[in-house]
Amino acid sequence: MPGILRLEELRARYGNASGADIFDPEFRKVADQVFGEGDSRQAPYCGVPTLLKAPLRQDAAPRFTDIDVALLGIPLDLGVTNRPGARFGPRAVRNVERVGPYDHVLRAVPTAHVRVADVGDVPFRSRFDLARSHEDIERYVRSVVDAGAVPLSVGGDHSIGLPLLRAVGRDRPVGMIHIDAHCDTSGSFEGCKFHHGGPFRQAVLDGVLDPRRTIQIGIRGNSEYLWEFSYASGMTVIHAEEVEELGIKHVIERARAVAGDGPTYVSFDVDALDPAFASGTGTPEVGGLSSAQALGILRGLSGLDIVGGDVVEVAPQYDPTTNTAQIAAQVLFEILCLAAEATRVRVRQIEPPR
Repeated sequence: MPGILRLEELRARYGNASGADIFDPEFRKVADQVFGEGDSRQAPYCGVPTLLKAPLRQDAAPRFTDIDVALLGIPLDLGVTNRPGARFGPRAVRNVERVGPYDHVLRAVPTAHVRVADVGDVPFRSRFDLARSHEDIERYVRSVVDAGAVPLSVGGDHSIGLPLLRAVGRDRPVGMIHIDAHCDTSGSFEGCKFHHGGPFRQAVLDGVLDPRRTIQIGIRGNSEYLWEFSYASGMTVIHAEEVEELGIKHVIERARAVAGDGPTYVSFDVDALDPAFASGTGTPEVGGLSSAQALGILRGLSGLDIVGGDVVEVAPQYDPTTNTAQIAAQVLFEILCLAAEATRVRVRQIEPPR
């Protein structure tokens, strides 16, 4: 950090300085990554809206060449059990103007080190058939994974977690850090097992999710009796009130211990947050996490082997303030920071020695 200067020194150094004149070496390093030459950036409200202002690569499928992290939208809400509208989540998150490119806690500029692109939305063959839509998601995201890129998705309802995990965990089961109000491990309802209340039960049964490397954080509400499978399968469950009692540091330690060194997926449902922070969701539950608590937990996962992630259940029509979409975009950026760091580590591990 720069030392404290006297008024005369401040005038001499900063009196005629531009925004690009940054003298502290650490701040200078960040500014060089963000600005390049000069002090000009595109205004946040200009251009075509994309996820985290990443370059738009709608033509990337199916090869996804020259991409390390693929941001994609999944506008699907056929699996909801309460209020619909999460199909509009990806568009709402794209419209958020100011997120990144620098994370002051992680001291990260992820786009300076890995190639990030918004590859558009998953194309669906039918807007009416949930099972076929899940097939479309799995096929599309599997192409991303086969290309060596990390998929980070914006939903959509949480039923998309099943095809996403099938794509990411096909070759070996992954662990998961799941931040949510609901465990989403219930059985079938009304003849359907693909709804948003049960993707992680099916993912375990499919052999793509390792329950003993899965932790669920922020759980609460009147559906606890539906989550027997979480406990029976060996998942770790931390309820919302326990987060306050244990403290963020302890929750992070538990999450890191459960996930371990293996490949790990991050799934974030915005209803993990109290409706005071994020009202724009289909199944709000009072008594949830604050946005600061959620970001603190995510930032504490730095260094884990993150192989994919999602932010789901953004239903913007229930939130005229746009706060929910703003938080979802920030959460997506935090997961991007984690995924970018993990990608850099994996690249270093496979590079031949010089």
